Amino acid sequence: MRWTRNIRVAALLATAALGLTACGGGSDQPAAPSKGGAPIVVASFNFTDSQILAEIYASALEAKGYPVTRKLNLGSRELVYPSLKSGELQFLPEYQGAAITTGFGKEATKDAKAEHDQLEKLFAPEGVGLLNYAAAEDKNTYIMKADVAKSKGIASISDLKKLDKVVMAGPPECEKRLPCFQGFKDVYKLTNATFQTVQEAGPRVQQLNSGAVTVIPVDSVSPLVGDSQYVALKDDLTIVPTENVVPAVNKKVLDERGTDFANVVNAVSAKLTTDGMRELNKRVDADGEPAADVAKDWLKQQGLG
Repeated sequence: MRWTRNIRVAALLATAALGLTACGGGSDQPAAPSKGGAPIVVASFNFTDSQILAEIYASALEAKGYPVTRKLNLGSRELVYPSLKSGELQFLPEYQGAAITTGFGKEATKDAKAEHDQLEKLFAPEGVGLLNYAAAEDKNTYIMKADVAKSKGIASISDLKKLDKVVMAGPPECEKRLPCFQGFKDVYKLTNATFQTVQEAGPRVQQLNSGAVTVIPVDSVSPLVGDSQYVALKDDLTIVPTENVVPAVNKKVLDERGTDFANVVNAVSAKLTTDGMRELNKRVDADGEPAADVAKDWLKQQGLG
């Protein structure tokens, strides 16, 4: 799970205590001829975007006859990775840059193809392989009010130097992370910037709207990024790595299931876009639709379900 996400420790402990038992629902579509074999265990982190992606890939596989078991909403990488590496979890939609930096503690190359190669090498000793990465990204993005940005001529993070004072509101870990406030200081040299800890996303938006803070981090798939009230600042010095979606899959599954399996998964990845994921996230978070239903609807629209 990306470090910008809010994780409640109690929830993580409860999940760990119960074990990896959280499961999503099955498909309500007529079953395709079964490919047989043991079910492929598809997992997700505990945030909306990850759950939608897991449902999309799982439903696409089911539509082609592959047996699937869902274990969704499991928590952070610290909880999920040991089970992925052990083979208890076998399929995880990942985000390349965060997997490298948070999952393995390495510095990401900040180029999608190079990151794919880098992550593939990191996962290889763990018995995990990668399939094709998608154009879709879910990465840290910095927004400010559009009227303020327009009046001050601000389009990029570097342009924040034009302001007398910049206040960023973010989760506590943001203050010391290079892709967040630490990067504002060390890379962008924003000597006019200060940091304010605001744990929850909702209050951060409220602070931004009231003018109490200047800029906040959000996810690139957040509906706020496409909202005309806000401007997403260009990361012109690239403190944030690329975060292309990529399926991380147990190598035994890849070997046993072969080319047809890989083709089904890669066909899904080829259709995923950041704008499209933003709309799917909105349907779940703002409109209250179940992630499983949104996933199946998307697959039908793409001719994959």
